Amino acid sequence: MASHSSSPVPHPSSGGSEGIFRKDRDPSSRHYRPIHSLPDVCPKEPTGEAARGLCEGPSVVADQHRWTVYNSKVNLPAALNDPRLAKRESDFFTKSWGLDFAETEVMPSFYLPNITKEHFGPYLQETAQREKIHERCKNICPNKDELDAVSSITNNHDKSRTELEQVPKIFMKPDFALDDPTTFNAVLPWSHFNSAGRKSSRDMASSRLLQEKLSHYLDVVEVSIARQISLRSEAFFHAMSSQHELQDRLTETARAVTVLRGRTAAIERIMCEGPLRALRQALTRSNCARLHNKLKLMAAVHQSQPTVQLLLSTSEFVGALELIATTKEVLQQELQGIHSFRHLGSQLCEMEKLIDKMMVEDFSMYSRSDLSRSLEDDGQVMEKDRLESLVFGLLRQRKLDFLDIYSDEMILAAKSIVTQSVVDSVSQIEEIDTDIVTKLADQMRLMTFPQWFELLKSVFENFILFLKRIKATLSVVRNVVLEALDSNQKSRLLERAAAAAGGLAEAPGTPLNQGEAELAYLTHEGLFISDALNDAQLNLGAGGGQEQSSTVGPRQALSRLDGCGSDSASGTTESSSSREHALQPGVATGISSSEDMMPSDLELGRVANNIQELLYTASDVSHDRCVKVLMARAKDGSLERLSSAEFVFLSQAVEGFVRDTEELCCRRSVSLRGALQSQANRFVHRFHEERKTKLSLLLDNERWKQAEVPAEFQDLVNSIADGRITLPERKPQGTEERKPSDYLHIDGQKYAVVGTVLLLIRIFLEYCQCVNDIPSISTDMLTRLSDLLKHFNSRSCQLVLGAGALQVVGLKTITTKNLALASRCLQLVVHYIPVIRAHFETKLTPKQYSVLRHFDHITKDYNDHIAEISAKLVSIMDSMFEKVLSKYEVKAPMPSACFRNVCKQMAKMHEALYELLPEEQAQMLFLRINASLKIHLKRQLARLGVHHDGGPQHGLVTVDVAFYTENVQSLRTLEKLDLNMAEIWEQKR
Repeated sequence: MASHSSSPVPHPSSGGSEGIFRKDRDPSSRHYRPIHSLPDVCPKEPTGEAARGLCEGPSVVADQHRWTVYNSKVNLPAALNDPRLAKRESDFFTKSWGLDFAETEVMPSFYLPNITKEHFGPYLQETAQREKIHERCKNICPNKDELDAVSSITNNHDKSRTELEQVPKIFMKPDFALDDPTTFNAVLPWSHFNSAGRKSSRDMASSRLLQEKLSHYLDVVEVSIARQISLRSEAFFHAMSSQHELQDRLTETARAVTVLRGRTAAIERIMCEGPLRALRQALTRSNCARLHNKLKLMAAVHQSQPTVQLLLSTSEFVGALELIATTKEVLQQELQGIHSFRHLGSQLCEMEKLIDKMMVEDFSMYSRSDLSRSLEDDGQVMEKDRLESLVFGLLRQRKLDFLDIYSDEMILAAKSIVTQSVVDSVSQIEEIDTDIVTKLADQMRLMTFPQWFELLKSVFENFILFLKRIKATLSVVRNVVLEALDSNQKSRLLERAAAAAGGLAEAPGTPLNQGEAELAYLTHEGLFISDALNDAQLNLGAGGGQEQSSTVGPRQALSRLDGCGSDSASGTTESSSSREHALQPGVATGISSSEDMMPSDLELGRVANNIQELLYTASDVSHDRCVKVLMARAKDGSLERLSSAEFVFLSQAVEGFVRDTEELCCRRSVSLRGALQSQANRFVHRFHEERKTKLSLLLDNERWKQAEVPAEFQDLVNSIADGRITLPERKPQGTEERKPSDYLHIDGQKYAVVGTVLLLIRIFLEYCQCVNDIPSISTDMLTRLSDLLKHFNSRSCQLVLGAGALQVVGLKTITTKNLALASRCLQLVVHYIPVIRAHFETKLTPKQYSVLRHFDHITKDYNDHIAEISAKLVSIMDSMFEKVLSKYEVKAPMPSACFRNVCKQMAKMHEALYELLPEEQAQMLFLRINASLKIHLKRQLARLGVHHDGGPQHGLVTVDVAFYTENVQSLRTLEKLDLNMAEIWEQKR
C-alpha cells in the first residue's frame, strides 16, 4: 500500500512487522516510515530511497548462513491462537519455547513495595469526576483527527467518483467493441460531419472537439487507474518478490525429489524384490489349492443328482431337499459361470417341484390311511417318523396348505364312521330288510328307541376315539412346527453372536489390515498381494492345528449331505436324523439355505394356530355328523313322542358326548346342543300341553269339595319341606297302606284342599324334575310352568267366582264353603311359588334371572284372587245385612227377630268356614263382616231417629246389640274378637 502524506488513515508504528496500528498522540509530530516489501531473490541494482530501504533489511543471499527474520517460524497471531494448548497463556512469548517449557514463579523483589488497589484509591477519587466529564464530552464531540481522515477519504472518493461519472457508460460495458456498427456510431457520431466529403471549418472544429473529449476521457480513466495502482503498489511489489523466491524453492524441491527417487529405487532393488517374489510364489500356491478344492467341489456337485435319486427311492424327502438346496447354493456362490453346470440349476428346480408333488401326494395317502384305519387299534400315531419327515419337508417347501388336505380327509372319514356304525347296527336287527329299505335315514327310523339309542351311543364312542386319534396326529405336527420355530430363533441368536464375535476379532487385526493396504498397489496378474497374505495366513493356521470355525461353508455342508445321501442309499439313515441334522443351527444348511427356505416366525405361528383350528373343526364335524343321526330320527316326530325318562336318557348321552369333546378339543361346539335344544323345545311343548290338558280336565270335573289327602302326598310335601324338589321313587306294591288324612299339613298349618290341587303339586314337581334332568330347557320350562299356574288361577276363578261350575259340573249353587276351599287351595299354591322360584334360580345363569319376574306376576294374581274371594264372602253377608236390617224396628220384645236372624246367619257362616280357614284369617274375615253390620245398623238407626241419649229406644237397641255381641263371641276362635259396637251411634257435634 503506497504512502501519501495527505492520507489521513492510520499507519503502522515502528514495530510494523507486528501488524499493530497505533494512533499518534500529537498530529504535528506525526512521521511515516516507508513500508518495505520482501527483497527479490535476484535483486536489481537499487537506487535512491529504495536502496536505503533495502540496506536496512537482511539479505537472503548475504545472510543465508545466519539467522534472520525470514527464519522465524512463529508470528504473533499464531502464538496467540495456538490450538495445541487448552487455554490461552498469560505470557504469549513462552509459546515459542515449546510445549515442554515449564513456567516458574518469579520471586518478588525485596526492594519494591507490594502495590495494591488501595494505593490508587485517592487518585481515582480525585479524577473520577473529571473522567465522567471527559467521557461525556468525547461522546458529544468526535475526534478531530477522525473527522479529518473521514473528510479527506470522502472528498477523494467523491472527486474520483465525479470524474468517472463524466465518462459515458458505453465505455464501461463489458461487451464494448468498435467493430459493432451501433457502438461505433455512438462513439463517433458521423452525423455531425459533412456527408459530401468536403471538409469545412465547422467539421474541423467538431472533430477537434471530439478528439479532445475522448482525450479527456482517457486522462480521467488513466488517472483513476494510476490512483488504484498507487493504492496497491506495495502488494504488486510483494507479489513479484515472492515469485522469485518461489522459483528457487521449486528448484530445490525438484532436486530433493530426484534424490529421493534414486534412494527409493535402490531400496526396491535391494530390500523388496526378494520378499515380493516369495509373496508371488505363495499366491501361486494358493491359486493351485483353490483350483484343487474347486475341482473336488465340482466332483461332489456332479454326484448330487444320483444321490437325490437314491434318497427319493427311500422317501428321504428332507435329505433330498437339503441336498438340492445346498447344491443350488454352491452353484450360485462357488461354481457360478461353470459351463458344464449350466443346465444343472434348472434340473434341480424340476426335481424340487417333483419332490413337492410327491410329498403332497404322500401326505394325502398318509392322512387317508391314518383316518380310515380301524378305531379299535391303539391310540399311537401311525408311522410317526414318516409323518414328521413329511411335515418338515412341506414346511421347508412352504407348502403351508397341507392342513387343508388333512381337513378334507377328516370330513370323509367322519362320514364313513357314521355309515359304518349304522350298517353294523342294522346288520344285527332282523326286522329291517336292507334290500327294501336302502337309505340309512329310513333304516334308523325303523329302529325302536332302545336300538336307535344304542346306535347313537356307538356313534358317540367312535367319534371320541376318532378325535383322540386326530389330536395325537396334530400334536406330532405341532411339535414339528414348534421345533422349526425354535430352530429359527436359535439360528438368529447364533448369527448375532457370530456377528458380535466377528466385530471383536477385527480389532486386533487392524494394524495388519493397514499394512496390507500399503501393499495394495502391488499387483500380480490382477490379484492383490493382500489376498496372498490372507491365504498364506489361513494355510498356516490350518497346518498349525488351529481350531475350526463354528460356521461350515457350503462345500462342507454339501460333502456332509452327500455322505448322508450315500448312507441313505445303503439303508443306514433315518428320516428323523436327517431332519434333526437340517434343524441344527450350527450347520450352514440351517443358517444359509434353510433360513431362506423355512417359513418366517409369523408364518409358522399361523400354521400352529391353524393346527388348533383344525382340531376345533374336527370337533365341529363330529358334532355335525351326530346332528345328522339325531335329525334323521326326529324327521317323523318320534323324538317328540318320547317319554320323559327316555328324553332324559337322550339328553344325558348328548351332554356327556359334548362334555367329552370339550375336554378333548377345548372347543364348545354348539351344533349338537342346538339340535338337542330344538328337540327339547318340541318335547317341552308336548310335555306342557299334556299336563295343561290334564289340569283342565281335572278342573272341569272338580266339584270343589274337601278331598282326603293320601299319605303319599303328605310324604311328597314333607320331602319338599326338606329341600328335595324331586319326584319320590315309587314304593313297591307290598308296602303297608296308611290311612288318608283330612288335611295337608305344611309348616304347622292345615290346608283343606281339593283333589285337583294335590295333582297340581305333583305336576309342578314333574316340571322341576325335568329341569334337573335337562338343564338346557330351564327357561322354556319356567315359561311353561308359569303358563300352567296362570291357567289354574284363571280357570278356578271362572269356575268358582264366575260360577262356571254350575254349568260345567252341575252344582246347584256356589256356597261359602266352596269359596273358602278355593281360597285355601290358592293359598297353598302361593306357599309353593317361592320354593319353585328358588329351584329354577339355581338352574339359570345370572343373565337369565329376568325371567323369574313371571313368578312375581303370578303371586300378585293369586293374592288378588284370594282377596276377591274374601270380598265375595263379605259381600254375601253384606247383602244379607242390608236386607234384614232395613226392616229393623226398635220395639219389644227383645231381642228382636231381626237380630235373632242376624246371629243365626253369622253362626252358619262360622260353621262353614271354621274348619277350612285358619284362626287368623277367620278373625279378620268376621271383623270385616262385623264392620259391614255396623255400617248398615248405623244407617238404619239414623233413619229411625234413635240416638245415644239414654232413652227407651236407646235401651232397646242396647239389648239387641248385647245379644248380638254375646252370640258372636260365643263362636269358637272368636271369643276375644273386639266388635267395638259403640261405633253404631253418631257422635254429637
